[in-house]
Amino acid sequence: MFIVTTPYVPGHRIVESKGHVFGLVVRSRGLAGNISAGLRSLVGGEIHEYTELLEDTRRQSIDRMVANAVALGANAVVSFRFDSSELGGTMSEIVAYGTAVIVEETASSTGPVVIE
Repeated sequence: MFIVTTPYVPGHRIVESKGHVFGLVVRSRGLAGNISAGLRSLVGGEIHEYTELLEDTRRQSIDRMVANAVALGANAVVSFRFDSSELGGTMSEIVAYGTAVIVEETASSTGPVVIE
């Protein structure tokens, strides 16, 4: 599965668009993690508890988006993006989204070839 931030896959042409796909995850740190992160924020620097939480959440949102694209029969996601927000001050929402497409390798890879 190709996942690209561009509206095309280099060396490939889009032969069919399957539509918008996304993977959404909402997570909250447990009480102990929030206390530990709060104490660490008093000192300053990176708060590893939240970094790890957000990294794992981003990976899971990509996995869900890919599963959505596969269910539509796509072999690539173009114009891939992340969006995030905070819910209620204790939860983080991460969404990975893009357009599911079917791509084929082109004979020459001199630039993007897009069929709309």
